[in-house]
Amino acid sequence: MSYYSLTQPFGSNVSQTDSVALTIVLPAERYPETAAHIKSAEEHGKTNICTIDRKGAEENRKKSLKGIPTKKGFDRDEFPMAMCAEGRTGADIMYVTPEDNRGAGSWISNQLEKYPDGTRVKIFAK
Repeated sequence: MSYYSLTQPFGSNVSQTDSVALTIVLPAERYPETAAHIKSAEEHGKTNICTIDRKGAEENRKKSLKGIPTKKGFDRDEFPMAMCAEGRTGADIMYVTPEDNRGAGSWISNQLEKYPDGTRVKIFAK
């Protein structure tokens, strides 16, 4: 597992004490690489709060992955995720296997599907 850290400022407009609608906990035993990335990103000061922004996901992904090279056999995992308003320039990037990354992304997406854009969620891995 490779780690690619960005040092750009991030999330300064997000308060950790702002209210959230729900908390989800990604199961680390099912998605160990993505769980490790979430924990590592938090240790590096990235917020675990996600303001759902599905409409902005494509643009956020472009910004967060800009300048991060692809690596054969790996996905570039962003945290916070591209579907979060906080997941843009300055997101934490880690190379993870496609199975783990896409499985975790699908799991999180299923947890959040009934919530509209603008909903604030805390995301943990355990």
